[in-house]
Amino acid sequence: MSPVHWRRSARTLAATLTESGTLRDPVLREAVETTPRHVFVPRFHTQRPTGEWAVTDEKSPAWLDEVYRDQPLVTALADGLPVSSSTKPGLMVRMIEALRLEPAHRVLEIGTGTGYNAALLTRMLGDDHVASIDIGTDFVAAARDRLAGLGLAPTLAVADGAGGLPDRAPYDRIIATCSVPAVPWAWAGQVRDGGLVLVDLKPSVSAGNLVVLRRYGDRLEGRFLPRWAGFMAMRDPSTPASVPPVAHGPEGPRRTTRLPAEVTAELVPWFLAHCRLPRITGIGHSGRDEDRPEWMVLHAADGSWAEVAVRASDGERAVRQGGPVRLWDHIEAVVDGWHRLGSPGWDRLGLTVTPDGFHRVWLDEPDGKYRWALPPRAVT
Repeated sequence: MSPVHWRRSARTLAATLTESGTLRDPVLREAVETTPRHVFVPRFHTQRPTGEWAVTDEKSPAWLDEVYRDQPLVTALADGLPVSSSTKPGLMVRMIEALRLEPAHRVLEIGTGTGYNAALLTRMLGDDHVASIDIGTDFVAAARDRLAGLGLAPTLAVADGAGGLPDRAPYDRIIATCSVPAVPWAWAGQVRDGGLVLVDLKPSVSAGNLVVLRRYGDRLEGRFLPRWAGFMAMRDPSTPASVPPVAHGPEGPRRTTRLPAEVTAELVPWFLAHCRLPRITGIGHSGRDEDRPEWMVLHAADGSWAEVAVRASDGERAVRQGGPVRLWDHIEAVVDGWHRLGSPGWDRLGLTVTPDGFHRVWLDEPDGKYRWALPPRAVT
């Protein structure tokens, strides 16, 4: 690969991110310009409309151009499902800037993946100030080789992300490039008082966002970032690639709704709804065919379920639901309450986490009038 070619591509990527207002830090811009993303993404997978995955690698004419676009790239599959990816560069830049890094800061990254983000951090801070962990032995080995090829040697380790890397603690910053259903308190114990933890909190599919938490002694507290983003869930060796289906509970009375069938259409109330819902294990469609489904379907771990008609009749959609909890009733109540509050965005929401695993979501201020408690969730 011609150094001139990829350097031009990397500079173009950095310029694009700067012009959009995403990239502001000159030190980070230099890191983007001097880090060859193609080294970390020798191949990637693109899903076709048929559901099959196509591979693009250095033999493909479009490979280099695609690698240096501002887009995420799936880099590993398991049982036909994505298990690792190279994060969209613009999102990675936003997250790094949200850390407000200083030259002496020590950073722990949860989720090494390809190693590209670790490379950016190491360019900015130096080998001794960056550590990165991943549960995937092959991922860590490949990332170590790629980084070494560029003369970079941050600390890399194979470890369960929920446990962090205590041997290198304390850190000034912890950044997780994977989503978690709850923030592990082990991370709070490894970041210094006043330090920051940046994580994608997702109790369920699309239900949550990136949040920047500061350590205040016995609590982590901070605000969600204004723009929504999502990562693959943090894995452990015992986690299956897919969640087994849960049997329907008995059906209750039928009703109608004026809400759209797509529950993730409004991401903030969808997240807030999880303060009242059992753990959602499945979201999908059923009926007719994939191109023209008849029902949006929700399943919960306790056997609760809901089906909402995709197409409306006179502005109303049919609702079928059953099991211990009427899922759609709860969702509708939360959406209505959110509208009464003026439909606040992510920038008005914050989070407090305490050592007992309690997660309190709040509007505007931690001790304000409107607060919601997320159900306890173990992170293993």
